[in-house]
Amino acid sequence: MNSRRFILTILFAALAPFGPLRAADALKPNFILINIDDLGYADIEPFGSKLNRTPHLNRLAAEGMKLTSFYGAPVCSPSRAALMTGCYPKRALPIPHVLFPAGAVGLNPNERTVAEVLKDAGYATGCIGKWHLGDQPEFLPTRQGFDYYLGIPYSNDMGPAEDGSKSDLGAKLPEPKLANLTGNDEAGLRGQSQPPLPLLENERVIARVRQEEQQGIVERYTTAAVKLIRAHKDRRFFLYLPHNAVHFPLYPGKAFQGKSRNGLYGDWVEEMDWSIGQVMGALRELKLDRNTLVLFTSDNGGTGRAVNAPLRGFKASTWEGGIRVPTIAWWPGKIPAGASSGAIASMMDVLPTFAKLAGGVVPGDRKIDGIDLWSVLSGKAQDSGREAFYYFRGPVLEAVRSGPWKLHLIARGPTGPKAKQAKDAGEQPPILHHLDTDIGETRNVAAANPDVVKRLQALADKMGADLGATQFGAGSRPLGRVERPQPLIGRDGKIRAGFEPGR
Repeated sequence: MNSRRFILTILFAALAPFGPLRAADALKPNFILINIDDLGYADIEPFGSKLNRTPHLNRLAAEGMKLTSFYGAPVCSPSRAALMTGCYPKRALPIPHVLFPAGAVGLNPNERTVAEVLKDAGYATGCIGKWHLGDQPEFLPTRQGFDYYLGIPYSNDMGPAEDGSKSDLGAKLPEPKLANLTGNDEAGLRGQSQPPLPLLENERVIARVRQEEQQGIVERYTTAAVKLIRAHKDRRFFLYLPHNAVHFPLYPGKAFQGKSRNGLYGDWVEEMDWSIGQVMGALRELKLDRNTLVLFTSDNGGTGRAVNAPLRGFKASTWEGGIRVPTIAWWPGKIPAGASSGAIASMMDVLPTFAKLAGGVVPGDRKIDGIDLWSVLSGKAQDSGREAFYYFRGPVLEAVRSGPWKLHLIARGPTGPKAKQAKDAGEQPPILHHLDTDIGETRNVAAANPDVVKRLQALADKMGADLGATQFGAGSRPLGRVERPQPLIGRDGKIRAGFEPGR
């Protein structure tokens, strides 16, 4: 051993027991995961936008890797459950759609989240933004592995219309209406029965979110995110930054309102890009950029206001436009700059990938569907090694992908038992697309590829035996449940006992 190497070895050994960052942690990265709500595949310039200006994401992509076949879920809560647990949503959060305020069900506290895995590995953990995995105390981020939480616990449209939750910035607000309880179930309160939007800090309601708070929400989250980074610059941290933007209703900040070429939607996309610039600027200023992995993504495909081209379909569908999301991974010196990968990847892969890099432990007492993506992110492998990816919409398995091939098991239209009966009766011909040559899913090539259809159908049958084809199967784990769920803010404006500010 040469003298310089010997001195460094002794120095690291001496520093190991002292200070906030041990020598053994020196090679472990910080993690920042930025999750945008309802962002379209081509709503940012690195993925082809001609309408929205996103200079900070341009730089992120130029210095990192675009993941062009990265999958969320058709809607919000399932996608976030996959991210947190490393599992298909149907396994970890078996619900038909999304969660609503004051729901009796949520992500089971017995699930092991990526935050818990990283916290056990010595990381400080913070969630700033939209949670959407349950708003009762048992389901909040502070009970699921996060040291700190600031945010609206669900979508920014899940409040009363008179507060601006059902209309975009500038629209005339309606008069209060009587609560309509039709359609409410264990998933929570819907429509006119929804209570005021709460802004939480940890487990305290610090504001009622009306129009003013909606318009300032991106800046508020960004300020808090930068503050968290600065506070933990000397130890490893995991920052989860799930913006409410660009979900309806649209409330771009005052500095961005009317500044884009794409109306309110473009204004909010560009403010989101500004937020990313602030976060990245803090990393560079604090010289944390060489040991931080940043992952930028969206929970699901864009709505009709978005641009998902060249993909087909929108949010809430299992066409590619409903579930494939624009994603960028960045870690200078570790992830090749200016790279692009079409490897099949997903929200489920975050937990096993982060766990490996952090020296954490992937839960071994339950099935995990995600895979470690580091060989792809580091540029050492072209393929993720995933045999198949399954497209669920609620309990229904609608499609399966293997390599470039995607087999639609249930055509757009009726779903559930009747659709399965039609399929079993041979009334629905197989629909097969080759995504490498037909990313827009316009040509059915099933007739010319019967062997591929047979192979993918066998994969679907295998998954159906696990999680079910049209209903929740044996592999779906129990939901978390509470008795007598209550809104965090009542319709009368009264804050729930125990959640008052100043406690």
